Amino acid sequence: MDPHAVTEIGAGDIQSQELFCDYVPQVFRRADFRRWRAWGEWNDDYRAFGLMESGRVVANASVMRMRLLLEGREVTAHQLGAVGCLPSHRGRGLARVVMNAALEACGDAPVLLFANPKVRQFYPRFGFQPQLQTLFAATHDAVPEGPPAPTLNLEDAAVRAGLATLSSEGLSSTERFGARSYATVASWPVANGFARPLRQLGSEAWVFAGVEGGTLYLDDVFAREPFDLRAWIPRLIDQPIRSIRFGFTPERYWPEAVTAGEDLEADLFVRNFRPSPEAHRFPVMAHT
Repeated sequence: MDPHAVTEIGAGDIQSQELFCDYVPQVFRRADFRRWRAWGEWNDDYRAFGLMESGRVVANASVMRMRLLLEGREVTAHQLGAVGCLPSHRGRGLARVVMNAALEACGDAPVLLFANPKVRQFYPRFGFQPQLQTLFAATHDAVPEGPPAPTLNLEDAAVRAGLATLSSEGLSSTERFGARSYATVASWPVANGFARPLRQLGSEAWVFAGVEGGTLYLDDVFAREPFDLRAWIPRLIDQPIRSIRFGFTPERYWPEAVTAGEDLEADLFVRNFRPSPEAHRFPVMAHT
């Protein structure tokens, strides 16, 4: 057997998924795929390329197929995630092996990934280029008013289905550099306890949002039709706010938002495409 044979783990590969789920927290301490998988979110769009050794995954690079939006033009693309190697197996070139397998599966399609700043030198070896991400903010004074917008729970399969429908059939939060149909990506941080609450604004507009220190953080918007986001702010907050921070490029919902520095939480790398030359931020809920 080839010691560097890579196993493709798809939606139906239950046994191999278990091995992948064992691998993830050994490399990414706070990450887990078990709850997300139990929700049925591992579908045909997600494939893991794992290197097996002694009955376990020792290195991996995963590929999420996405409907990417570039200046309003939709293209099929891929986002890489869960790229790494067990600490005990580092220094043997195994991450390179799984990266090559994942990229071969992507072909010539656009590929993006968000990486830990500690590995900035790794991805350019595979044809990736670093890409600046901009933070967007707005000064906005508001106080709570009216019935609070209901909180939705993605533990509920009907809520997950609703998010999938809005993400697939509705508007993207941004067309400058965004995506569509990424509900299974957005549900992963929820399953891991990383996401802000999902709130319902009317019948067909949902947002991930929360207040911290007098600032409303609007991480993403999923809506069937355009709506007046500003009118809903008093129902999204439980204390007075002075400002808003956006987890996406808010050209549709808050065009007067200003740039507020560079996003330094994760480094974006792109391959086979170039995002908008205008300031942009790929929606944080679309990060794998």
